Amino acid sequence: MSGEEVPWYRSFFGQGYLDSYEFAPERTLQEVDFVERVLALPKGSRILDLCCGHGRHLVELAARGYEMVGLDLDPLFLRLAQEELDRRDLRARLVHADMRDIPPDCEVEAVINLFTAFGYLEDDGEDMKVLEGVARALRPAGKFLMDTMSRDRLVRIFQSHGWHETAKGFRVLEKREFNPLTGRNFVQVIRLAPDGSEQQVWHSWRAYTLTELAKMLKAAGLSVRETYGGYDGSPYSLESRRMIVLAEKL
Repeated sequence: MSGEEVPWYRSFFGQGYLDSYEFAPERTLQEVDFVERVLALPKGSRILDLCCGHGRHLVELAARGYEMVGLDLDPLFLRLAQEELDRRDLRARLVHADMRDIPPDCEVEAVINLFTAFGYLEDDGEDMKVLEGVARALRPAGKFLMDTMSRDRLVRIFQSHGWHETAKGFRVLEKREFNPLTGRNFVQVIRLAPDGSEQQVWHSWRAYTLTELAKMLKAAGLSVRETYGGYDGSPYSLESRRMIVLAEKL
């Protein structure tokens, strides 16, 4: 990638993303219930939400008594997270940074990385830097919880296109291409607003198998402890829509 090109993950998110994808409060509560149950940490424990987005998990965990740190690259998302924290009279540390740049003073009992927020970067080596940063941030026996789309199921039921309409009237068309050699899923997204205006963006995600991810985690000093196929706690299988991995610092 030349120095003149802007990585997709610096421009894909923001308001357009929020207009295109909706998250019901009930879904967030279910996901946070799962996170809390699986991490099994005492109240007051320090947790880093890596790629926290607009803070839907971070804010709820802060409300439940955890000391939260949120890191994200999108300024709008961080502003919205802060506004929600203020509205609910909660506190958390928010950091504007690339996911490879976890602050050196960020020592935590757990790191969470949810909703397929891993595999964005240019190659496996850059993704590895993220895991190494996670390991550095974790205190001894600290836990890392990662949620991503299941590559096994993605490949088995791959659909080259799809579309949906949001409650606000946005129509979103996705055109997808999966490269089996690189393991990357390239998606062109066309957003049609209610006023008829159109926006085209794209994203590229590296879909790791569980085997690949376990090897990378081990190389970073983390060991897989449990795997799940969804936020209902079901075991991971070829039918699972999600691949949720709980790892521990060695």
